[in-house]
Amino acid sequence: MRFIALVSFLLFITACKNTTKKEWSAQEIINKSIEVAGGDLYKYSSIRFDFRDKTYVSEENGAVLKRIFKSDSLSYMDIKRTNSFQRYVDNLEIEISDSLATVYGNSVNSVHYFAQLPYRLNDAAVNKQLLKSTSLKGKDYYVVQIGFDKENGGDDFDDTYVYWINTETFKPDYLAYEFHIDGGGVRFREAYNERYVNGIRFVDYKNYKPEHETITVLQTAEAFENNQLIFLSDIQLENIAVILDN
Repeated sequence: MRFIALVSFLLFITACKNTTKKEWSAQEIINKSIEVAGGDLYKYSSIRFDFRDKTYVSEENGAVLKRIFKSDSLSYMDIKRTNSFQRYVDNLEIEISDSLATVYGNSVNSVHYFAQLPYRLNDAAVNKQLLKSTSLKGKDYYVVQIGFDKENGGDDFDDTYVYWINTETFKPDYLAYEFHIDGGGVRFREAYNERYVNGIRFVDYKNYKPEHETITVLQTAEAFENNQLIFLSDIQLENIAVILDN
């Protein structure tokens, strides 16, 4: 009887160990999140979508980012590469100052960045830190904080991002960020309207800001639960197309 009891106890302990939840690192969580959202399809696809009366195109694994629009009957195309920016008006390249090139380039990059999350979270200049897990709206989340190296981190390298990644689906349902340009501030985004286009996940966002300036980027989730955020806008992508590159 003692032998049987001992064997039963050991089997029980083994079963408990096998059901213990895996401890994930920040990098593993991001890798899994990217895999769920499309994985290697990002590398081999051109992505096109419309956002606020402008068309955005990402080519060559994000090395070439475009913005196309019309204004005052003129056709504009902005092209952002890693170390350059070009503007074309009616298919003719025009000269612009370095300061405007930086502003326009950052604007183009920002829209593409959010549209392709979480894929861009493995860029070379990204630093990841796993924070304490939490619950939000009745679901459990890993919390990953993102910072950037000054070198190759862009003009907004000192911005801080926080992602709430669902522990079951590994999808980033919420994000928040602290920015410093244009007076600075904090924003919180709630993902909705999830859809997959040729295997790549896209979402829209409800965009909020804290009602009090004392609320930090790390406190935005709690503020969201306590209705202490002010709704600003819907961020919606339209006419999405994903084309597998040859």
